[in-house]
Amino acid sequence: MANYLNYDIYDLDLTGIYNNMNLKDLVLGMSNRSILVIEDIDCTIELENREGDKEAHRKQEPKVTLSGLFNAIDGLWSSCGEERIIVFTTNHKERLDPALLRPGRMDMHIHLSYCTFSAFQ
Repeated sequence: MANYLNYDIYDLDLTGIYNNMNLKDLVLGMSNRSILVIEDIDCTIELENREGDKEAHRKQEPKVTLSGLFNAIDGLWSSCGEERIIVFTTNHKERLDPALLRPGRMDMHIHLSYCTFSAFQ
């Protein structure tokens, strides 16, 4: 995709991001006409449980929150760039928060199954 569109491509590992401000800085630092790939979104941050045990969350290190991710992909932070595509990969779509999957955040859902012999040819 990036080659075809002549876009820059960024591979973002959310486990390496310390908090929402770091995520904001990375998104704002991306060039226009770029693709951001976030692989295994179901494994990188706990997106499925917005409520959770608030006391347990206070004891943990700061991290990227669901709200921070929303701001990065469709909020004020993301509006500072033009012509950006965000690609999420997951092996477990059912684990993702429905708010992440809604139209406007994820406009296309493409299921890639196992590669068949005809695909190799």
